[in-house]
Amino acid sequence: MYDLIKPILFKLEPELAHSLAEYSLKGLEFIHPALLNLLANKYVYDDDMLKQELLGLFFANPVGIAGGFDKNANILKGLCALGFGFLEFGTVTPLAQKGNDKPRLFRLIKEESLQNAMGFNNKGKAKVLQNLKKSYPFVLPIGANIGKNKDTSNENALQDYLNLLSSFNNFCDYFTINISSPNTKNLRTLQNKDFLSSLLKEAKNLSSKPIFIKIAPDLKQKEALTLCEDCLKDGVSGFIIANTSTDYSLLDNNRTFGGLSGQIIKEKSSKFFKALAKEFFKDTVLISSGGIDSANEAYDRIKNGASLVQIYTALVFKGPSLIRDINKSLCELLKKDKFLNIQEAVGANIK
Repeated sequence: MYDLIKPILFKLEPELAHSLAEYSLKGLEFIHPALLNLLANKYVYDDDMLKQELLGLFFANPVGIAGGFDKNANILKGLCALGFGFLEFGTVTPLAQKGNDKPRLFRLIKEESLQNAMGFNNKGKAKVLQNLKKSYPFVLPIGANIGKNKDTSNENALQDYLNLLSSFNNFCDYFTINISSPNTKNLRTLQNKDFLSSLLKEAKNLSSKPIFIKIAPDLKQKEALTLCEDCLKDGVSGFIIANTSTDYSLLDNNRTFGGLSGQIIKEKSSKFFKALAKEFFKDTVLISSGGIDSANEAYDRIKNGASLVQIYTALVFKGPSLIRDINKSLCELLKKDKFLNIQEAVGANIK
């Protein structure tokens, strides 16, 4: 069905198409919850081989939705019915904000990729909390992807993150600290030891939930390794590797702004992840993202040290059956390699 709908969606502006997809998932829940059950019967793939417990959380499968798709925690039930193993909402900021000027989202159809300069557009902490209170606790692990407001200076950014950690502590299962989006001015400069050390130390007083740091794939490898090492010393729970890229040399257009995601950064993200995972996968939980569009790619990241993977852009280009296809094929790949469970495959290439 998605193959029939996709040409129509792709004639719409990308943001409009995304909103339409969001309204459709929400609409099914509104019309009758049983419709979501029908959706789940089609898309959820359940197999004990894919189940694992990490950081005290149970994951039915390793495929999650990356932050940015459900900015306001508005379609958690719909995403659950599509077969994901965990969900991440946001990026949420303390105050609502409109984000950057439009147009700010572009399809790179030939490359099956996106270029976005959204700028943390969201309805703000208060509204998102209202949505969560209707659903939490949830059947799947839910992550809160949090960031600072555009008008908050970097000198005051710590308070924005601590505010959100405190506010969402009872309504999520883990946190993702987003300091790596290229679409909020100077945000990436927060990828430094002093800021993260202060944040992680203060966070311990506000929450006992796992905390992940989401880093940029454009960091120099040595710089990224040092950053991860310092965060581990300060008690971080894991890393999401990686966010969108600002490597505009990959483009054949004149837009030198925003972040690139999808197939265009697959190789870059994979190499960056592998380099970091080689050093840290035994010491922490790693989530890989960036260009994952198949079971083979997901399995490659898993064997290189990822316990979990996240997708977003591939969902736009390949449709909701992608989640089921990845999970089903992952089981076949695990059996082929004679693994009894996905955890046995994590880091198999570098153990």
